[in-house]
Amino acid sequence: MKQRLSPATQQHLVLTPQLRQAIRLLQLSAAELEAEVADAVASNPLLDWQEDATPVEPEADAAPPEPAAPEPPEPALDEPWDRDAEPWQERGAAVAGRDDGDGIEQPDVEDSLQDHLLWQLHLGHFSPRDSRIGIALIDAIDDDGYLREDLAALAAGLRPDLDTTAEEMLPVLHRIQQFDPVGVGARDLGECLRLQLQALPADTPARELALAIAAGPLQQLPKLGIDGMRALLGCTAAAAEAAVQLLRTLDPRPGARYGALPAGSYIRPDCVVWRQQGLWQVALAAGALPRVAIQRDYQQMIRHASAGDADYLRGHLQEARWLLKGLEARADTLLRVVRRLVHEQAAFLEFGPQALRPLTLRSVAADLGLHESTVSRAIARKYVRTPRGTQALRDFFASGIGTGDGGSASSTAIQDRIRQLVAAENPRKPLSDARLADTLKVEGVPVARRTVAKYREALQIPASHERMRIG
Repeated sequence: MKQRLSPATQQHLVLTPQLRQAIRLLQLSAAELEAEVADAVASNPLLDWQEDATPVEPEADAAPPEPAAPEPPEPALDEPWDRDAEPWQERGAAVAGRDDGDGIEQPDVEDSLQDHLLWQLHLGHFSPRDSRIGIALIDAIDDDGYLREDLAALAAGLRPDLDTTAEEMLPVLHRIQQFDPVGVGARDLGECLRLQLQALPADTPARELALAIAAGPLQQLPKLGIDGMRALLGCTAAAAEAAVQLLRTLDPRPGARYGALPAGSYIRPDCVVWRQQGLWQVALAAGALPRVAIQRDYQQMIRHASAGDADYLRGHLQEARWLLKGLEARADTLLRVVRRLVHEQAAFLEFGPQALRPLTLRSVAADLGLHESTVSRAIARKYVRTPRGTQALRDFFASGIGTGDGGSASSTAIQDRIRQLVAAENPRKPLSDARLADTLKVEGVPVARRTVAKYREALQIPASHERMRIG
């Protein structure tokens, strides 16, 4: 076959520094954004805090209409996330105890579970390839510390950027399972407890018997009790009691203590939602957009400065302009997303979780003409103040199940109905998962018994035999 050269045109994505900064600003929380801007003001002589009066935040139940202002141009934030960017470098640090003049002191914000695990990952001796696999695994670990996603699905999600398999990811997962907190990265409760037991000294009383229970009949423990477990394992009642007591000292949710706000702390909302003349209105909360401006005196000095000083000032002027444009793009994207969420979930704001409609990131992104990852970053660690209290933007999303009348019901609404049914049940004859499923089917929501069991466990409601009360 004869070789030849032929010209061809191709399109490929190049993330400019300005776009990278806009992406980073979009995913920051309100506290992290304030810290980011404060650092920029401290390091850039052409930036300074704007002395204009802070706009008054509208009340949640009654508010003046939003001031008419020209809409900033559509930000170019719909490009896919740069997988080569290191997430531990992208996160800003929250400012503790910062007084903003609004009478609310910002609380200390603990590192999230992902931050804590990434810190340990980069202290370990991982190859670059294993490090990328580890980042993907850590990102999939939920707030309780469990890896509930299938390794094969995670491996498929990394392609084509990284061609890996579930077998290759498993050794990396085993190393992450040795991180602090002990038990993190487990795929089920039994594995979580086994990891914690294996970390105990070998001579710990009842350790081996507790490992046998965690590896096998753990799910039967509430039903069998101590006597049933003794008969099943062929041990004495005292040994079975000691093993069960040891299991009770373990933490079934090792990741829950990370990233939680301290008791008595405050969450500052990014947006505020209120009803005016029967219509829902959305605006940025007071202080959500840091008020910074370019120092005009320094900008005018560029014309008369020497070549070296002029280049220095021009570089900082460019950085200042990028920051201001990035802040405008962040505010515009956040407002667009929140307005869409309010439009879709008006019934949720009116009646509560039972009225939450099925809504996904993909549908919101398609409606707004944005990339799904952009919407995901826009809602990450963002909150909105509503007449029903301060809500996380992620609370507005829910998966759906088809109903008998051809419509759909959100998983959140179904969970809320299960909670209501359990609260109203006869404690002497609690409703089983099968009876709950039958009741929901009568109400037009055909769900399987195993789905009801999954939702009940997510609500931390015990099984029917554990809820029975004789007295």
